[in-house]
Amino acid sequence: MRVFRGLPPPALRGPCALAIGNFDGVHRGHQAMLARVRRAADTHGLIPTVMTFEPHPREFFARLHNRPELAPTRIAALRDELCALAQAGMRHVVVERFDSRLAGMPAQEFIDRLLVQGLHARWLLVGDDFRFGARRTGDIDLLRANAARGGFVVESLDSVTDHGQRISSSAIRAALAAGDLDRAAELLGRRYSVSGHVIHGQKLGRTLGFPTLNLRIPHRNPALSGIFVVQVQGLAARPLAGVASLGVRPTVDDSGRVLLEVHLLDFSGDAYGKLVQVEFLKKLRDEEKFVDLPTLTAAIDEDARQARAYFAASHLGQIDLATSATDRI
Repeated sequence: MRVFRGLPPPALRGPCALAIGNFDGVHRGHQAMLARVRRAADTHGLIPTVMTFEPHPREFFARLHNRPELAPTRIAALRDELCALAQAGMRHVVVERFDSRLAGMPAQEFIDRLLVQGLHARWLLVGDDFRFGARRTGDIDLLRANAARGGFVVESLDSVTDHGQRISSSAIRAALAAGDLDRAAELLGRRYSVSGHVIHGQKLGRTLGFPTLNLRIPHRNPALSGIFVVQVQGLAARPLAGVASLGVRPTVDDSGRVLLEVHLLDFSGDAYGKLVQVEFLKKLRDEEKFVDLPTLTAAIDEDARQARAYFAASHLGQIDLATSATDRI
């Protein structure tokens, strides 16, 4: 899969079947959309392509108006979103920077400049609520009015539902905020996970007796925070059991930087620089600020005890707890 920051160079443009939208999470609704794009591309000999935006348009406007509370939390980092798009069979992904230029672009110019000239769209799929262009004046009716002149076909996708609820990024954010990982997994079609390269940390976990592997979270507003039972893929043949903290670590750090720290149960090894995937299985508690390090250590010890109990009681108890292929930072 090729990823373009902005429009592809002319030599790499080709007739495409295109989906446009914000694909945060690449949930089951997105997956249905991408499957249709792939089928259309196969049928008509087109390149299956996605156009998405970074940052999220609502995040851009929240910053513009100094209203950070209006920015949506992020379900997935761009890396995880791109991996999911690749797994769905997309061959080109265009990541358009959402800035004042794009926000102010008239809807007609968006069609002519980006879709027709820039992407050579021949078949276009959008959600039933899709809006685009300055002041959100563009919609599916405008796309259809331009279809013949622009040389493309337009289709829309009705909302995908689950038990009567529309599957959406907003619904997943709500489930994650509530710590309902089972519901989030139903809407996503997979367990919620975060991937990243293991980085060096402050080594505080090792000092406290709970060494961790650390992953940087690239955005400051994740949809999930707290303490969790997790399993880690990428360091051994089978997933590794652990307990994780996702948040700002208020007891030991006042910078506001978001970090994912994972303590793996009964393992040792070196994983610096390796790419891992952390799957979230159960929320244990919210993140909190403790009065001192001994109190923090006691809380981590209890978290690890609960994680062990979870694995012992569940079908995931078959995870090997005697392998040495992990990081001990």
